[in-house]
Amino acid sequence: MTPFRRGDQPKTESDSAMGWIYTGISWILLKWHSFWHFIGVGDWLGTNWDWILATVFLVITIRAILFPVFVKQIKSQRAMQALQPQIAKLREQYKNDKQGLQKAQMELMRSENANPLMGCLPIVVQIPVFIGLFHVLRHLKPSMSISGQQLYGWTTTQFESASHATLFGAPISAAFRSSSADVTLLGSTALNVRLVAGVLMAIMIVTTFLTQFQMIKKTGWATDSNQKMIQRLMLFGVPIGLLFSGTVFPIGVVIYWVTTNVFSLGQQFYVLRKFPPPVNADTGLGLGGMFGGSKKPEPTKNGQPSRNGQPGKNTQPTKAGARNVKNGKPITNGVPVAKPTVAAPKVGAKPINPKKGNAAKRLSS
Repeated sequence: MTPFRRGDQPKTESDSAMGWIYTGISWILLKWHSFWHFIGVGDWLGTNWDWILATVFLVITIRAILFPVFVKQIKSQRAMQALQPQIAKLREQYKNDKQGLQKAQMELMRSENANPLMGCLPIVVQIPVFIGLFHVLRHLKPSMSISGQQLYGWTTTQFESASHATLFGAPISAAFRSSSADVTLLGSTALNVRLVAGVLMAIMIVTTFLTQFQMIKKTGWATDSNQKMIQRLMLFGVPIGLLFSGTVFPIGVVIYWVTTNVFSLGQQFYVLRKFPPPVNADTGLGLGGMFGGSKKPEPTKNGQPSRNGQPGKNTQPTKAGARNVKNGKPITNGVPVAKPTVAAPKVGAKPINPKKGNAAKRLSS
C-alpha cells in the first residue's frame, strides 16, 4: 500500500483495493468525532480532544468486535498447553518419522479442538485496521485536492478539522520524521512534533512489552521450540522494531497503538483470570524461562514441595546415623525404633526426686 504523497492525486488503484477498509475506518472515526463534538468536548492545552477521543474509541470499538476472537485465542492456547505432555510422547514415539509425527499431532489436535493458528488470528485481523488508520491519517494534508478530501466518506469540513487537529500542539497527522516543511503546513514546529511523538513512542514501546510479558507470565512459555521462538520475537523483537518503525507513524496511529496496548492489558487480565493456564504450563519468567525453560522446584524425599531449591518447612530428610523424632518415636536411618527401657531401681535405694535433678542425686548418695 502506498499512501497519498501528492496533494492533488486522485484515487489510485491501490486505494481501490483497500478502499472498503479505509471507508470503514473513516466511518467509525467520524461517528465518534461527531458524538464527542455534539456533547461539547472542547479544545484545551493545545489539544483537539474530540479527535483524540474519536481515535481512542475507534480502538474500543474494534476491540469490542474482536473480543470473541480473543476468547477463542485463549481457549486454543489452553488446549495446546494441555496437550504438550501428549505431544512430547508422540515426538518420542515418532522420533524418526516426521510424517507420522505430523499426522499424529494433527489427529490429536483435531480430536481436542486445538488450533495453533488461532493464536495469531487477533493480530492478523487487526493488521488491516492498523493499515487503514495509518493511510487515513497520512491522507490528512492541507494541500489535498477537494476530490481527495472527499474520499472515504469525508466532507471538506471534517477533513479540514481533522487535518489541523493537534495533541499538545503537535498535529496528529504528523510523524516523528516529518519534514519541517510538512509540519509548517500543518501549523506546528518540528521540535514540538518530535517531543510529543517521542514521548508517545516510549509509552508505545513499554506498553507493547508489558502486553506480551503479561501474556507469557500467565500462559507460560511454549515447550515447542518454534512457538517459543515466536514468543521471544513478540516479547523482544516487536518493541525493538517499534523503536525504528515508530518514527514514521503519525501521532494519531501511535495514540491508537498505545490505546490498544492499554486495552489489551485490561482485557488479558480479565480473560486470563477466567481461563487460567493448565497446571503443566511453564510460567517461569527468569532467564531460564526466557532462554531455555525455567527450572521447576523438585519435590523432596517425603513428597513435600521445595522453595528455591530448599526443603519445605515440614521436611526433615534423614541421614545414616541421624536420630529424628516422628510421632513421638525416635528414628534411626529413617526407621522408627522402640523406646529404650529404663532399668528398675535397686531394692532399698532412695527414690530420686525429678524436680531436684542432679542435686537430689548427690544428696541421696
